Amino acid sequence: MASIKPVSDLRNYNTVLEDVSAGSPVYLTVNGRGRYTIRDIADDDEFEKAKAMLRLMCELNSGRREGEEQGYMVAEDVIEYLSSKRK
Repeated sequence: MASIKPVSDLRNYNTVLEDVSAGSPVYLTVNGRGRYTIRDIADDDEFEKAKAMLRLMCELNSGRREGEEQGYMVAEDVIEYLSSKRK
């Protein structure tokens, strides 16, 4: 479970870091407003993977939309196009 603490608690950072674990980040506030997050590296890896997957899904969706609007290419045309790029 996430915990919320004021950034001033970092004066005794060991107690703050004890509350950080996988799936349980610590949110730090400044003047009562959320400002920073401390999370486990395992969570950070998962977050980066999720961002990469979202970027890929957006690119795939963009390609699908472009194909629907401008028409799809047949496989032979794609091979010819890619072959011309290598030269």
